[in-house]
Amino acid sequence: MKKSILLAASLIALNLSVAFGQQPGPTFQERLTAIQSAQKGAEANTPALTKFDLEFPGGTPAELVKTIEKATGKPMNTIISDEDANVQLPPLKMNHVDVAQLFQALEAASQKVVTVAGGPFSGSYQQQRTGYSFKTTSGNLSDDSIWYFHVEKPSLPPVISSQPKVCRFYTLTPYLDRGFTVDDITTAIQTGWKMAGATPPPELNYHKETKLLIAFGEPDKLAIIESVLQSLPYSNATPDQIHRITDQIGQLQDQVAQLKKKISAATPPPTVSPEEKSGK
Repeated sequence: MKKSILLAASLIALNLSVAFGQQPGPTFQERLTAIQSAQKGAEANTPALTKFDLEFPGGTPAELVKTIEKATGKPMNTIISDEDANVQLPPLKMNHVDVAQLFQALEAASQKVVTVAGGPFSGSYQQQRTGYSFKTTSGNLSDDSIWYFHVEKPSLPPVISSQPKVCRFYTLTPYLDRGFTVDDITTAIQTGWKMAGATPPPELNYHKETKLLIAFGEPDKLAIIESVLQSLPYSNATPDQIHRITDQIGQLQDQVAQLKKKISAATPPPTVSPEEKSGK
């Protein structure tokens, strides 16, 4: 029993001596100082963005990129989609800025709230934010970062037509017989749709064998076709009648010319007196 108590006491004393013999760990302040030093070292190794002065008269995103490249003397890695390539940017005049500062200011200046139709109820409206700028996914910014042009647009509800589309047929024979061409007629129809803002316009197809104009679309938009056809100049004469009239006119002109010749041949020359011959 005494031996067991002595052994236990010895083990406890040994553990205490080991515990007290260890060096104390770093304090919280020491660990914080080490983290800050490491962060400063990483920032020191990050290349700084080039500063430049910019005077941009306004234009497309690609034109702004060219102006920045000219000001910095360095190429830029940019992505501009065809959908947003024609967005017009305002004039910009900056002194001693980098691309990150420029793009942040451009984004802030372009932000606005617009009211658009649409919502959970018919006739309701929504307010949505719009804007544009160059953005990047790079963590550490540098002159080699890749920037993409982003436009924040309002999301509009899909346009659903309340009118079902129908297919209608129009015979063009009377109009072609008057001298009009299919292109003349379809151009006039499409011009009417364009001026009326018909989007999308109905589909048109001409069937040559039957001389039928086939249209597929909403009834109110197809009404323009009937209006154009009714407005074309009209004549009761058929092509055969016009040809016969032209022949008759030509025959009458020949008869008039022949009559003039007969009259000239039948008329005697005027007599001249001796005095007139002598000039007295």
